[in-house]
Amino acid sequence: MKLKVWWLSNLIWLIIFSILSFVIFIRKVDGAGTIQTPATKLAAFIVLVIFFIFIVLTQLVLLLFVKHRK
Repeated sequence: MKLKVWWLSNLIWLIIFSILSFVIFIRKVDGAGTIQTPATKLAAFIVLVIFFIFIVLTQLVLLLFVKHRK
C-alpha cells in the first residue's frame, strides 16, 4: 500500500512539474510585470528543475525506507 502512495505522489509531482514548465514557457509577463525573454524563461526553468531535483532525491530516499521496511 505504501508503495502505491509513493507512485501516486510521484505522478502528482510530475503533473505539477509539467504544468509549471508549460506556464513558464508560454507566459509573456511574469507576476512582477517584467517582460519574459528567452533568457529569463530559461532562468526560471532552471530554478524549477533544481527544486524538482531536490524533490526527486527526497522521493528516492523515501523509496529506500519503504522498500527496506517491506
